[in-house]
Amino acid sequence: MRTQVISTLLRARPAAVLRATPRLARSSSSAHHQETFESFTERYVNFFQSAEDLFEVQRGLNNCFAHDLVPAPAVVESALRASRRVNDYATAVRIFEGIKEKVENKAQYQAYLDELKSIREELGIDVKEDLFSS
Repeated sequence: MRTQVISTLLRARPAAVLRATPRLARSSSSAHHQETFESFTERYVNFFQSAEDLFEVQRGLNNCFAHDLVPAPAVVESALRASRRVNDYATAVRIFEGIKEKVENKAQYQAYLDELKSIREELGIDVKEDLFSS
């Protein structure tokens, strides 16, 4: 009987209500730093120049292509050199596939191919269209 009384008393006791005080100042999304295209380009050129293994190169490419812009030819050149430095030809070819997906039309893709032609020849990189042409 005594245990019933104690359990009844414990259940009948009002629970302490903890209320969080409202935050008066909210951090707004407009407070985020807006990176310029030039600083974006410089950051990724430096990243790919210092990449030491395939994982870093692919991680950098994923991060770079995740942005809502097409990387500058300097970034692409640095990424191509990094992929060849870590001896991964397939990644070098896929960089051009990524550019083809990011640009708005075929003329822009062709402009990238023309701009990077000397680098492609120097590093011995073919694009997918050249590899699988009939």
